[in-house]
Amino acid sequence: MTGVLPDDAVDALLVGRVWDPATGGPRPVGVRDDAVVDLFDAAPTVSRLLETPAADVAAAVAAGPARWDLDEILEASERRRGDAPHLLAPVDLQAVKACGVTFAGSMVERVIEERCGGDPARAAQVRAEVDDALGGVDIGRIVPGSDDAARVKEVLQQRGLWSQYLEVGIGPDPEVFTKAPVLASVGYGMRVGVPEFSTWNNPEPELVLVVDSRGRARGATLGNDVNLRDVEGRSALLLGMAKDNNASSALGPFVRLFDDRFTAADAAAMRISLRVEGTDGFVLDDVNDVARLSRTFERLIAAAHGEHHQYPDGFVLYTGTLFTPTQDRGDPGLGFTHRSGDVVTISSPQLGTLANEVAPTGTLSPWEFGIGALVDYLDRCRSAARA
Repeated sequence: MTGVLPDDAVDALLVGRVWDPATGGPRPVGVRDDAVVDLFDAAPTVSRLLETPAADVAAAVAAGPARWDLDEILEASERRRGDAPHLLAPVDLQAVKACGVTFAGSMVERVIEERCGGDPARAAQVRAEVDDALGGVDIGRIVPGSDDAARVKEVLQQRGLWSQYLEVGIGPDPEVFTKAPVLASVGYGMRVGVPEFSTWNNPEPELVLVVDSRGRARGATLGNDVNLRDVEGRSALLLGMAKDNNASSALGPFVRLFDDRFTAADAAAMRISLRVEGTDGFVLDDVNDVARLSRTFERLIAAAHGEHHQYPDGFVLYTGTLFTPTQDRGDPGLGFTHRSGDVVTISSPQLGTLANEVAPTGTLSPWEFGIGALVDYLDRCRSAARA
């Protein structure tokens, strides 16, 4: 079970959340050896916890009560046992934001989706048209907002191939959007949802930065930015419909805080593995190479946070994916799309493993524990402590 953790878990500062049936709500936790430590007395939310220095978080993990066995927590999470302590998404009050079109490969695929109008049958033809227009230019090496980017823009405009996706991919400003409401993300072992109205969709394995209220990246976790290609392909104005659905944001298993053993530079050099295993025997393997991001972490964070926008409870930021699902699953030329029962496994040696099963959104339990429920839970805990 401990293979879910980073390879160097003994040296990693890991925090997250556990659903605690005994108290009827979520508890901020840390990992200490084979135990899961209750950090509620140190901070009642992960958001509040991450406003404190990493050294203070480490001290709280070292001193806190070891309430649960790690393997038992992981097993209950994998079996989706709601009646037992299990992992939740490792963040709570943070806004869930995402950057799009941050890799050249995914940028070109977004252009293809747009020109296909959401029809996967046209993808191969449009992909060939775009490749021909680029004329061998390695668009992945172009610095966004540079003179070279402007020249590529001019060439593509002349060919009638310029796109809003290219604008945010190689233009001066990145795309930043809201991926999910606060507290709506799911964690390790939980199901991710794909609406039944979508017939062309995919996982997006991503590095997710966890940022405090002052705009400082405090750590990272793994994320699955579930995406409906047919919906966004019809119109970019349908981005909310394509990205924000029941259980469409998966995060976990834990947040690894940055310290002298794991830095933002280490995260920027990561390779994130993806495996999709279907009940039909289909297997897809791919890699998201974070080092190939077109923009630095600092530029992505600055696009979300600054004088123009603040987040008093912090935010998480999906940094985008290099993954472009072109492998055919059915008829030639139709590419990849999810089927119910797919198991999506996203992993890296530094952050561990996030695994989720795909299911139609209509079959999932409704999302019911929101901000109001959390406030009520915190009030009950305070009342119990005073009694």
